[in-house]
Amino acid sequence: MREKYRVLCGVLDERGRRVWAATEATSLSYGGVSLVAKATGLSRTTIHAGIRELQEGRWNVVAAGRSRKAGGGRKTLTFHNPDLLKALEKLVEPTTRGDRESPLRWTCKSTRCLAEELQRQGYRIGDRKVADLLHQLGYSLQADANTIEGGHQPDRKAQFEYVNTQTRKFLARGLPVISVNTKKKELVGNYSNHGQEWQPQREPEKTLIHDFPDKELGKVIPYGIYGVGRNQGWVSVGIDHDTSEIAIDSVLGWWRYMGHKAYPEATQLLILADAGGSNASRSRLWKVGAQWLANLTGVHIQVSHFSTWN
Repeated sequence: MREKYRVLCGVLDERGRRVWAATEATSLSYGGVSLVAKATGLSRTTIHAGIRELQEGRWNVVAAGRSRKAGGGRKTLTFHNPDLLKALEKLVEPTTRGDRESPLRWTCKSTRCLAEELQRQGYRIGDRKVADLLHQLGYSLQADANTIEGGHQPDRKAQFEYVNTQTRKFLARGLPVISVNTKKKELVGNYSNHGQEWQPQREPEKTLIHDFPDKELGKVIPYGIYGVGRNQGWVSVGIDHDTSEIAIDSVLGWWRYMGHKAYPEATQLLILADAGGSNASRSRLWKVGAQWLANLTGVHIQVSHFSTWN
């Protein structure tokens, strides 16, 4: 029987295998189901289902091209546990860091830890299913934050909630919200960029052996601006040091060539920035530059800095 099933397994579909196993089981004496299950590896439940189909004459009424009736097959975990999504969301609910519909939504818990906690609550679920449900809920995988160095900031939660609330208010009124940050400095010249591109075989692009900065070209400093409402980006490239002047000039360039066109009636602008670098919260030059920018554009500028980690 085992050899017979091995030959037929690649030919029959799921329904055919089930009906064949049921036929073999009924043709044997007592214990036929166990013998067939042991020989084929099919579950006893599957074989008994095939026997019921044979007895009730239902084995030939399934729609053509299907192995099961419509709605057949294993139900999802959320079907058997309608409150599973709510239980999962309570573990990563952004109310601890912001609103449910937060544009700054994230989770710092691994799927393994979340699965273990749900299992303690009585749910039968694995970490892969947790990942699927998190994607379904609109979460994304985030990298760890470097939080070991420095002390704990007790007001960090409130700070993020405030930033998130301000962002939502601006977006709800159709006002521009941008997130700004200085990107990694890059050497200018014929240097290796550690990427890959299609080239003729054994004819790679040749670059310098050593990554010593060119005395004339030096480095460039990309300054990135991300428009939260329209999911658009702008990058300015500076050739000097990472200063507040570069940051302000970058925001001005974004406003002239992108922001003003996207928000012609805007009278307010919200800038989200980290608390260090050229747009640091303690930088007087950044504050002076922001005021100069507001005077030049006629737009009221509000700056919200993200929490520091020390």
